[in-house]
Amino acid sequence: MTEPISGWIMGRNLRTFFELLSHYAGYSFDGTDWETVDAGVQHTDDEAPGGWYSYPLVGVNAVLEVAVARAVGGEEVSVTVTGAETTVLALRADTLLAAFSGPA
Repeated sequence: MTEPISGWIMGRNLRTFFELLSHYAGYSFDGTDWETVDAGVQHTDDEAPGGWYSYPLVGVNAVLEVAVARAVGGEEVSVTVTGAETTVLALRADTLLAAFSGPA
């Protein structure tokens, strides 16, 4: 089992992050998925115990669990991805976190 991949991204990049990560996992992330994630992340707090929202991406290439939580008073969203069992998938997830942590 690989270590969780953690970091933060700007909130405005959250949907694109999920869409691309889903693509790598072989999961078809659609509008209903986004509505669910968007609603789930609304009242999260990255500093509160139990303040995170988790969403599974069950794809043909991988099964990922993506936990997200907003930074209170900020635009950032903390993200932790678990289940990236291959080096390639872990690197892709980490690269997405780095790419989406700045302006888009």
